[in-house]
Amino acid sequence: MKEKVLVAMSGGLDSSVAAFLLLKQGYDVIGITIKTWDYEMSGIENYRDTSCCSLESINDARNLAVQLGFPHYVMDMKDDFERIVVKNFIDEYIAGRTPNPCVICNKFFKWDALLKKAFQLGCHYIATGHYAKIHCENERYFIRKASDDKKEQSYVLWKLTQEHLRHTLFPLGNYNKTQIREIAVENRFDSIVNKRESYDICFIPDNDYRSFLRRRLPDLDQKLEGGNFIDKNNLILGRHDGYPFYTIGQRKGLKIAVGEPLYVNHIDPVNNTVKLGFKDELMTNEMVVSEINFMKYTSLDNPLKVTSKVRYHDEGAESYIIERDGKIQVTFPAGVTSVTPGQSAVFYEGDDLVGGGIIC
Repeated sequence: MKEKVLVAMSGGLDSSVAAFLLLKQGYDVIGITIKTWDYEMSGIENYRDTSCCSLESINDARNLAVQLGFPHYVMDMKDDFERIVVKNFIDEYIAGRTPNPCVICNKFFKWDALLKKAFQLGCHYIATGHYAKIHCENERYFIRKASDDKKEQSYVLWKLTQEHLRHTLFPLGNYNKTQIREIAVENRFDSIVNKRESYDICFIPDNDYRSFLRRRLPDLDQKLEGGNFIDKNNLILGRHDGYPFYTIGQRKGLKIAVGEPLYVNHIDPVNNTVKLGFKDELMTNEMVVSEINFMKYTSLDNPLKVTSKVRYHDEGAESYIIERDGKIQVTFPAGVTSVTPGQSAVFYEGDDLVGGGIIC
């Protein structure tokens, strides 16, 4: 029997097969589901098939643990999730930025809280169903991209520390989604094999963040009434619905016609304005990144050529990075489009994750 491992189980396909694979490899598996959100009280009906911690999903995780013969626990962290993740999500939009809540959730809940619980249960490792790999070189742990390009999830894992990575297993890193589904079918994981993918933002199952903000801030529309769309010369083009309801690069839903498409290229929460421009005005050759976390290296003393991703599904762009005054200065020789404050910038050497941060 290998070491004990605490597996984060959402009740979905990937985490369930991750637990199964570790069991087959000889690990002493314990399952755990972190309940971060109360879907049943949200007033939204269409959460059941894909939510990560609904009662149905918790039961699916528990039933699989019983089927495979290992213990399963539930850890209720709704209050902490509200205080850390949801509050940040709302605050960032009100600040005119576009947040990525999965990045924060991964660090504080799927790793900080999970690793603490793992040690209490005598586990040496934690494991998740993320599609990613871990490598160690020169006494530094870092993430490598998974084999399945379509499912690759390293982008949302850039905040993980050396302590996190030292005690983490990613069983799915060398598999593709088709193989994972085949394993589930072969082993009769009937309750999970046909589940849909989970939501991008788990606490917004209807994918309508604007309605979520309005429910949380009932006076939001009244406070933002009268805001203007402006152009690069500060000429008024029309009225917007509220600056938090827009993001950099957005084209649809602007309701402004000038003969060719306009895009959001700047949000000013102080003056309650949203600046619009043509597509070429979204291009930039540089950006600044704060809240940095290095993985592959301890620091950057000299410029490093990397591929930078400025959003989850970004293919990445050639760039040069250098650390200055606790921030990373990024230069794009060929330019990059729709750099969005609040989003994550993640830097790669080939498949190796160098580090990341939050776009200023």
